[in-house]
Amino acid sequence: MSILDAPAVQVADTDDLSVWPRSTRPVPGGDLTVGGVSLAEAADRFGTPVYVLDEQEIRERCRAYRTAFPEAEVVYAAKAFLCRAMAHWVEEEGLGLDVCSAGELALAVTTGFPPERIVLHGNAKSPEDLSTALRLGVGRIVVDSASEIARLAALTPAGSRQKVMVRVVPGVAAGVHVKVRTGTDDQKFGLSITDGSAQHAVTRILDQPHLELVGLHCHIGSQITTPKPYVAAVRRMVGLLARIRDQHGVALPQLDIGGGHGIAYRPSEEELNIAVLAGRVRTELEDGCARGGLPVPRLTLEPGRAIVGPAGVVVYRVLAVKRTGDRTFVAVDGGMSDNPRPALYGVRYAPRLIGRPASAPPRPVTVVGRHCEAGDVLADEVALPGDVRPGDLLAVPAAGAYHLSMASGYNLVGRPPVVAVADGIARVLVRRESLEDMSRRDVGL
Repeated sequence: MSILDAPAVQVADTDDLSVWPRSTRPVPGGDLTVGGVSLAEAADRFGTPVYVLDEQEIRERCRAYRTAFPEAEVVYAAKAFLCRAMAHWVEEEGLGLDVCSAGELALAVTTGFPPERIVLHGNAKSPEDLSTALRLGVGRIVVDSASEIARLAALTPAGSRQKVMVRVVPGVAAGVHVKVRTGTDDQKFGLSITDGSAQHAVTRILDQPHLELVGLHCHIGSQITTPKPYVAAVRRMVGLLARIRDQHGVALPQLDIGGGHGIAYRPSEEELNIAVLAGRVRTELEDGCARGGLPVPRLTLEPGRAIVGPAGVVVYRVLAVKRTGDRTFVAVDGGMSDNPRPALYGVRYAPRLIGRPASAPPRPVTVVGRHCEAGDVLADEVALPGDVRPGDLLAVPAAGAYHLSMASGYNLVGRPPVVAVADGIARVLVRRESLEDMSRRDVGL
């Protein structure tokens, strides 16, 4: 089932914790603990909204990928969520890092992340992005346009060679929403196989003495829950590898198939089974290379959401309950400034009352944010106890990815803190953004 195919009202099962971090436990009084830390106590200690990350869950998910893909290179997609601690955890668990800007790159390297294990890509890299990548010694740069080839070659210092990959559009449609489908020719990323621009880019790079083409890259979409489109993409990429070998006499040693692995946001939803994905992709890659007489390239994949998304919980405090016509609106102290995903993609969540026992049967409500937008809706038509009231706490699972990384300063509401929990201990990773922080940027009248 897709996240857009759910029934109009989601009735919460208070015993179903399948989309919460694995360490989540119910405790008397209606509270939950994550990593041994009470969510209600975390809200009182750190204020709300507050994002809680289960460190052990993140580490276990990194290890699960390494187990499923023992011969592949797994790089964490930093765009899902990045802070210094996250970079440190990923590095300790043996993963590489995928970044999209000089900012993400600099944060990782200054944290101590080995630059040779970092991949830089993006559809419109600035001169600063490219020069920073070269200066810091990034492992690979994924070329996304023809104009980037000459720019990168000109910036690369004399006497050196920068390893690059070509981002290919394989013509595979995947992803739950049109705005996250990146494997077809009608979007901004990559170079098409169909019109020959990918092959042309390969030829141009091979002619550049300062660039070393080490492989091909593709990313077909996000929130994908079945291996089938990945298998199709691998088949087409292997076909292109064979054509490059035939035309140029070069067998490229690497193939990056991106990420986009889907997770469940509500108990009724499916997630991508990475063990099944590994088996299907490995079989297709080996069989395709055998048919084409190619050596099997080293596989790279880039999970982001699937590592950090299920490890995160956000806790809000209810500010108001309003009944308008036949609808009940529950307004909380966050919203689209810390989670724009419902407004962007229509994503549906399963909030839960915590901190006290429910004393009334559930009823359908719409959980909304505090911002001056009618579209500031966090959870539409979900079931919460009929006595929900101002001062209550609502916790939302599967909140680790693409919330704070996409957060804004709308209405000058500061971004929430990020708190890590493990073994009953909570510590701040990213502090709350204050009015003073935001005022510092306003430098004149």
